[in-house]
Amino acid sequence: ISLFLHLFIEQPIFSTRAHVFQIDPNTKKNWVPTSKHAVTVSYFYDSTRNVYRIISLDGSKAIINSTITPNMTFTKTSQKFGQWADSRANTVYGLGFSSENHLVKFAEKFAEFKEAARLAKEKSQEKMELTSTPSQESAMGDLQSPLTPESINGTDDERVTPDATQNSEPRAETNAVPFPHSSTITKHWEAELAALKGNNAKLTAALLESTANVKQWKQQLAAYQEEAERLHKRVTELECVSSQSAGIKTQKTELNQTIEELEATLRAKEEELERLKEEVENANQLQSQQESITQKLQETETKNQELETQLVELEQRMESSQVEQEAFRKSLRSLLELLDGKIFELTELRDSLAKLIEGS
Repeated sequence: ISLFLHLFIEQPIFSTRAHVFQIDPNTKKNWVPTSKHAVTVSYFYDSTRNVYRIISLDGSKAIINSTITPNMTFTKTSQKFGQWADSRANTVYGLGFSSENHLVKFAEKFAEFKEAARLAKEKSQEKMELTSTPSQESAMGDLQSPLTPESINGTDDERVTPDATQNSEPRAETNAVPFPHSSTITKHWEAELAALKGNNAKLTAALLESTANVKQWKQQLAAYQEEAERLHKRVTELECVSSQSAGIKTQKTELNQTIEELEATLRAKEEELERLKEEVENANQLQSQQESITQKLQETETKNQELETQLVELEQRMESSQVEQEAFRKSLRSLLELLDGKIFELTELRDSLAKLIEGS
C-alpha cells in the first residue's frame, strides 16, 4: 500500500519501456522474465527519505522496487541489455531495451541519480556530525551550571524533599508536550490530503481519457474484425473461381499476409485494452486509499480535540491543587505559631515550678 501511495503522490522523473528480467535465484546464471511484454520502468525521488528508486509495475504487481545506493553499478552487457545488482532485494535485475539509445539514456540517468544519492548520503552524515557537536557543548554547559534543587531532582520518584510541591508546574508542562506534536501531525495530514486532492483531479482526467481511448480501441477492433471477415470471404471466393491462377494465388498470399497483420494488430489492441482495464482498477484502488487517509485525518482531528479538552482539565486541576496547597501552608504556619506559644507557656511553667521547688 505504501508503494502505491508513493506512486500516487510522486511523479516519475524519468520513464522508459523495457522487458524486465531477474536472475534465477537457484542457478544464479539464467535470466527469468518477470513481464510478458515491455513495461514502463521509471525513476522516482522519495523526498521523505531523500532517496532515488527504480520502480516498474506489471499491472498491479511491482516487479521492480530498487533503491539506488552509491555502491550500485549499472553494467551494459550488450547493445540493448543492461543489468545491476540490488543487495537489499538479494537479486540482479536485467532490462532489455528496444534500441541502444534507450539503454544509453537509462544508464546516464542511473549514473546521475547514483551520484545524487552519494551526495545526499554525505550531506546527511554532515548534518549528523553538526547535530552531535552542539549536543556535546550543551552537555558541558549543563555540567558548568550551578546546582539547584530542580537540576538535582530528576524524576518524580526520586524527589523526596518537602519542596516537591513546587515541582508540580514543570510536571504539568511535561504532560502538555505531546499536544503541539499532535497539531503538527494534523498539519501534515492536511498537506498530504491537499496533495491527494490535486492528484485525484489529475487521475480523474486520466481516467476519462483512458475511457475514451477504450471506446476508440473497441471501435477499431470491431472494424478490424469486420475487415478480417470480409477478407476471409474474399479469399474463399477467389479460391472457388480458380485455384490454379497465378494471379489469384498472389492475391491470396497478399490477403493472407494482410489477415495476419490485422490479427497481430488485433492482439496488440487487445493487450492495450487489458492494460487500460488494469489502470482503471489501479485508479479505483488509489481512490479507496484516499478515502482511508481522509478518514484517518478526521480521526486525528477528533483525537486532537480530545487532547485539548484533557489539557484544559489538567490546568484546572493544577490551579485547584495550588489553592489547596496554599491553604495547607497557612494552616501549618498557624499551627506552628500555636505550638510556639504553648511551648513558651510550658517553659514559663517549668521555670515557675523550679523556683517553687527551690524556695521550699
